[in-house]
Amino acid sequence: MSGAISARQQEVQRIIDALSMAIAQHRLKPGVRLVEAQIVEALSANRNHVQAALQRLALQHIVTIAPNRGAKVAQPTAREAREVFIARRAIERAMLAGISVDKMALHGDEIEAHLQGEGAAAASEDRRDIVRQLSQFHLLLAKISDNRVLTEMLSNLMVRSSLIVALYQRNDRPECQCQEHRAIIAALRAGNVTEAQTVMDDHLNFIEQQLELDVTPAAPVSLLDALSGW
Repeated sequence: MSGAISARQQEVQRIIDALSMAIAQHRLKPGVRLVEAQIVEALSANRNHVQAALQRLALQHIVTIAPNRGAKVAQPTAREAREVFIARRAIERAMLAGISVDKMALHGDEIEAHLQGEGAAAASEDRRDIVRQLSQFHLLLAKISDNRVLTEMLSNLMVRSSLIVALYQRNDRPECQCQEHRAIIAALRAGNVTEAQTVMDDHLNFIEQQLELDVTPAAPVSLLDALSGW
């Protein structure tokens, strides 16, 4: 029985991960209807599992579910956008405070591989890859901090941030903040958490300043296209 429960949980999580990744990479835009039958087809999933995944995402404010209207990707308001960035600044400052020089050394190879990936994405001007790399940087720091609660909170905020950026970013192509990321890494390697926190605050402030909180979302792609390959 426990194995059956575990398998169900894993399948629900797979669906959550697929939808979250599509949202984080801007393949699923804010306001897109999430038709259960299409998700079942795209992910070769069980309808009950899809429903459970959508309910979980609704609890995380990534999806909204309305009676007789079904589910759709959330459309954050301007107020929510500001509040998400306030939360991110608090969470990421706490996260950085938990990163020691020893932890940085332990993850040295992973850090270098990520920084190289960021540089390659910026050079290729691949919008989707740039978005993915920028998000992964923050999640990598969360992993290094080794605080599961902060990591869970940040993972949710990163997906919600992606929705906000998709709705409100001034420029269609995201700017790669590779130098800021490298400055944060250098400060943490030197044991200067305060400097790392200052750079992170400036980094998040810059991202927020690139938002225009009075625009409407661009035309979405289809759900089947967004989930292709999963």
